[in-house]
Order: sequence, then structure tokens, then C-alpha cells
Amino acid sequence: MPNPNVSHYNTMIRAYSVSNSPEQGFHLYRKMRLNGIPTNPLSCSFAIKSCIRFSSLVCGLQIHARITRDGYQSDSLLMTTLMGLYSNSEKPVEACRVFDEIPQRDTVAWNVLLSCYIRNQRTRDVLCLFDNMNFGVNGCEPDNVTCLLVLQACAHLGALEFGEKVHRYIQEHGYSDAINLSNSLITMYSRCGSLDKAYGVFKGMSIRQKNVVSWSAMISGFAMNGYGREAIEAFEEMQRSGVLPDDQTVTGVLSACSHCGLVDKGMTFFGRMSKEFGIEPNIHHYGCMVDLLGRAGLLDQAYQLIKSMRVKPDSTIWRTLLGACRVQGHVSLGEQVIGHLIELKAEEAGDYVLLLNIYSSAAKWEKVKELRKFMKEKGIQTSPGSSSIELKGVLHEFVVDDVTHPRKDEIYEMLDEINQQLKIAGYVAEITSELHNLTCEEKEHVLSYHSEKLAIAFGILATPPGTTIRVAKNLRTCVDCHNFAKLLSKVYNRQVIIRDRTRFHHFRNGCCSCNDYW
Repeated sequence: MPNPNVSHYNTMIRAYSVSNSPEQGFHLYRKMRLNGIPTNPLSCSFAIKSCIRFSSLVCGLQIHARITRDGYQSDSLLMTTLMGLYSNSEKPVEACRVFDEIPQRDTVAWNVLLSCYIRNQRTRDVLCLFDNMNFGVNGCEPDNVTCLLVLQACAHLGALEFGEKVHRYIQEHGYSDAINLSNSLITMYSRCGSLDKAYGVFKGMSIRQKNVVSWSAMISGFAMNGYGREAIEAFEEMQRSGVLPDDQTVTGVLSACSHCGLVDKGMTFFGRMSKEFGIEPNIHHYGCMVDLLGRAGLLDQAYQLIKSMRVKPDSTIWRTLLGACRVQGHVSLGEQVIGHLIELKAEEAGDYVLLLNIYSSAAKWEKVKELRKFMKEKGIQTSPGSSSIELKGVLHEFVVDDVTHPRKDEIYEMLDEINQQLKIAGYVAEITSELHNLTCEEKEHVLSYHSEKLAIAFGILATPPGTTIRVAKNLRTCVDCHNFAKLLSKVYNRQVIIRDRTRFHHFRNGCCSCNDYW
């Protein structure tokens, strides 16, 4: 074309933005300006989408500068696209700044901001944003995409009450027939430890609605909540219904076998993957198998499996084995695993903490001293264990010996009272859970104020009798806190649900759903 105009350029830039050569879209945008063709908001929008496609924040910044210079900030669609650039570049502050500049914010803009916060692990902000959306004004009413994003945040935080609020919103606004929302609700309820409600959503779906994602979500929900046999039964029912499993489904089944110690079942499913289902094992499947064997104490077998893997073992695989070494107290293998992590240049603070725990459990205090010195010299800092509990839509977070909560005095009084009642009922502190070189009395004192105990005490204090207490822990719960929660559920006639780093523990009448296998 001898004299292409702005419309022609826009068409070509847009075409490049969805092609396998998105960088050409940006180059054509620059050529357009160099040739003196005046751009418009559409030109900038398509050029930004090109930058997003080839992950170039630098090029996007150049376009943003031109947008400001040309005075296009009043174009809401363009500014929303610009938010997407910063969101994909993991720049939530910049995305929020653009959001604040949009004169007429629509639902799409809100959704981009929510997505940005989720990608950057600011999930608590997502809940606040959902509450702050100006419902029904200027077209800002949450849509099904908003609900999907907020359910994802609720699942991550274990925010059941908030998730239930979103569920009610979905029902009131006629989104219940959306399969992706039903699948997200199953996942959210499962990850909040409310398996009965997850199963209720699943059963409410028709046979035609249930796809492989639905079945996989339900199977994984059973697995993480300790219902391994139910997960296997759901898998068999899925096959009878004619839905073919995918790699996520198999991951859920193998995870179920791992959490319940069903070693033979797990080995059988692993063998059937490629032969019967045509699914080649990936890194997640191998991870489940290493976890399964490690939990069962078959550490040498787990190590040999890693050595024979068809794919290169990553840091997660080695950490899974390291965690098993910590549970089983296998010192020499734990040291070997750390060596593999160092080779991968993937060692983290938590890995050294696990090795410290292995040494401590074996009473190798000289090794503990050497490792602590090494960590100090290298500046390796660990993250403290924390536990959170949601009450009336507000998340309350605790760390060991926490004194930051506004009701701290009442919480500690309640915890002291609980400890007295449990001791009368036969509770004895499991001092082997405290891995510092302290006296028995000192260990018992430290164990008394672990973060999940403070969260449970606050739950007892702040809720009516009979209310279920739900706690989320960022690390593996220790044996002492596990024993504490078991006896408390019987003495106080409360159901206690603790979600730790790997699974849920449902405590009822002095028993746990994990059958003391975790």
C-alpha cells in the first residue's frame, strides 16, 4: 500500500499482537510514529498487547510514556490494557497506580487488578477489593470472572466465610450453571476443609456438567482432607461415567494414596498411568510417589525412584525426600539430599531448617551448632511458623509467643485454662517436638505457645460453644500440637480443622482424620 493510514497500521499491529511474532507489532508501532502517522488509543492498546505477548516491560514503558504525552489517559479500555502489562510484569504498585488514573472503571479493570494481586500473592488485598467494588454503579458489578478470582484467593487463604459469601453472590446473580465456577467452588471448599460443602456442589452438578476438571477437583479434595479411599472410589466412578482422566486426576489419586499410606494402591496406579491411561509420568507424579514411599519409611526405595526418573529431578522432588528424612530421622540421606539441592543451586532457608530438625531429632547437637553457624555466616534467615483463623470475615494471624493481638491477655488466659483442663484429661507435652537443646521444662514452656495453640485458644474465646474452629498453618504441624488438638476436640466438644503445609487434619472427639499418619 503506497500510503497506509492509521486504520491500516492498527489492523497490522493487532494481527502481530496475536501472532507468533508479537515483537513485530511493537516495531510497526514505532515505524508508524517515525513515519509521522498519528497514533490513537487503539494503536497504543494493540502495541501494548504485543509487548505483553513477548514479555517486554521496557517496550511497554515507552508506549506508556507516549500515552501520557498524547493525553490518552481518559481512555478506559487503553488504561485497562496498560494495567495488564504491569500485571504480567509482576508490578502491582504500577498497575494500581494506572487503575487509580482510570476515570470510568468498569468490571474488566477491577478484574485485571484482582488478577494482578493474585499473581503477586497479595491475596488478602483481593478480598478487600471485592468488598470495595462499587456494586451496580458505573457497570462495576462483579461478574463471573471476578468470582473466579476471588474464589481462588479464598482457597489460598482458607477464608471459608468469605468464600461462602461469594457462593451466595453467584447463586443470587444466576452464575450457578457456569461449570468453571462450580469447579472453583469445589476447590475452594476443599481447601478450606469444608468437604461436605465441596461434595454438595459436586453432587449438584449434572452428569453432563461434570468434566475432568470437576472430577479432579473432587478427587484432590478427598485426598487433601484425608479421605483416600473415597478419592479412589470417586476415581473409579469417574471411569464408569466415561470421563477420561488427565495428569491432574492421577496426581490427585496418587496424593490420596500418599496421605493414607496406601503404598500398594499407589504403586498400582503409578504403573497403570502410561499403560492404561496413556499418561507419561511428570515431575508432579514422581513427587507424589516419593512422598508416598517416604511417608511409609521406604526412603531407599524413594531415593532409587528419583535416580531412575525419566525427567530430571527438580528441587521440589529433593525437598519432598528431605521432608521424609526429617520425619523418619534419616541423617545421612538428609545430608545427601542437601548436597543435591546445592548442586541445583536451589537450596532455601527451609531446607536447612529441615536438616537442623533432622540433626536435633538425632540429638546431634554439634552438627546443629555447626549448621547454625553456617546459616549465620551465609545470612540465611528463616520464616517463622504462623497460624491464622478467620472470624466474621477477618483473618487473625499468630506466631509463636505472639503478643501483637489486641486481645492477647485474654488469649493467654484462655490458653492457660485449656492447658490445665487438658492435663487433667491426661495431656502430656510431647517434648521431642521441640528441637532446641533445652531442658525438659524449657521445652514444655516453648511448646505451650505455638502459633496454632494461640489460634485455637482465640477460636475458643471468640466463638460460641460447638462452633467449628478452622486454623491454617504455614508449616507442618508438630506432634505435640497434633496431640493437643486431638484431646481438645474431645474435652471441649469442638471440631477443630487445621490445614498445614501439606494436608488437612479434622479433629473430632479425640481422633484425627489422618489416623496419626502425616
